Amino acid sequence: MTVTPANPAEKIVWTTLIWTWPLYAIGALYVVGPILAWVLAGLAALSLYLGPAIRQDLRATGPVPGLIWLWFAGMAVMLIALWAGHLDWGLGAKKTIKSSIGWAKGWALLALFPLIGAVLPIRRDVLIRAQCIVGLWTLIIAPLLLVAPYVGLPERIFTSPLKAVGGPGPEYFSVYLFTFDPASWTPRWQFFAPWSPFAALLGVIMVLFALEEKHRGWMAAGLAAGVLMILASKSRMGLVGLVACTLGPRMLPLIARTWAWMAVSAIASSAAIWGTTALDLGKAGIQGFKSARADSTRVRETLQRIAYDRWQSDAFWFGHGTVKPGAHIVEYMPIGSHHTWYGLLFVKGLVGFLAFLIPFVAHLIVVLIDAVHHPRGRLPLGLLMTMLLLSFGENIEIEAYLLWPALMMLGCHLREMARDTVIAPPSGDAVPA
Repeated sequence: MTVTPANPAEKIVWTTLIWTWPLYAIGALYVVGPILAWVLAGLAALSLYLGPAIRQDLRATGPVPGLIWLWFAGMAVMLIALWAGHLDWGLGAKKTIKSSIGWAKGWALLALFPLIGAVLPIRRDVLIRAQCIVGLWTLIIAPLLLVAPYVGLPERIFTSPLKAVGGPGPEYFSVYLFTFDPASWTPRWQFFAPWSPFAALLGVIMVLFALEEKHRGWMAAGLAAGVLMILASKSRMGLVGLVACTLGPRMLPLIARTWAWMAVSAIASSAAIWGTTALDLGKAGIQGFKSARADSTRVRETLQRIAYDRWQSDAFWFGHGTVKPGAHIVEYMPIGSHHTWYGLLFVKGLVGFLAFLIPFVAHLIVVLIDAVHHPRGRLPLGLLMTMLLLSFGENIEIEAYLLWPALMMLGCHLREMARDTVIAPPSGDAVPA
């Protein structure tokens, strides 16, 4: 099956995605993501405004779905919380402007990319095939990456001059072959991500896309590359995502079947016998999971505890406005990092926390309901599950520049739901031929 771009919007998306590795090689991914979002969102707004006056292959596919408006409302409130936090703590105009630009490159993308997918005529098949092409690139480059630490090649090749545009840190503009884990001093690979755990979740996303590919060869390339990214990153979270985010959406329709409910009832009724043993095994598994990288777990838990305590005591409503330097106990990691939810409480307070929670939960509920009844919901549900998993170990907003294919797919799914909705006529009315 041949998949090629059919309009300028698809061509832009296709070219940007399949050129992921060359763009990474020049340290440009962090710059390209926000530019792509704002340019295509502007095109979507123009398409909505001009209507039939715009060229036919760029016409809006329908009105903006309500969920997209909810995302925009949430991200607007996020910006207001940012301004309020900066004002409360007297951070000054320079830091406020810098943080506002950061919002435009991070949180804003969580609304812009779904808008693009929902309004512009971008097919899910184009995103799926392009993601599998990235997988093939990954498999071709993988031998060099995997052998690099054993033949004396350097960890980092260079840091791009593009870092002058500003960003969370130089690692977003650096090109790495591999990195050494400071705890075990063994190599880990991060591919085109800024660090290894994020690469693992990008691997899960690649697997999810590949499972929807109709061409067996491209499917195999995407699956192999995704699994390689998960295993080579040596991330516990990636392994959890590989199982939960792929099997969960496919098992969900079972809850609509009578026999599945009967099986659940039988299992529940026998839980008194085996429940205690299962609970003990579960606790042992969680403990083993944490102890696999005990230092990392300790630092993350300490960061979360400090962020939560300081949110409650210092800045309940609008947060601290920005992350704060951490002490030696957290290996100098910034307070408010390494966890989306605790980070939101610390940086943007309860207002910012709810600004992300409400649209995310609403979108998840809509996708859950659709996934029960229609196969089209499996991919977006898996993507949202991956984003949820990512949010418990990373700050999702600073990684939106690489999550854009998943975010765009969420918009495509809302467009497909709106297109396929059939309103049944009132009882007794004749159905027109």
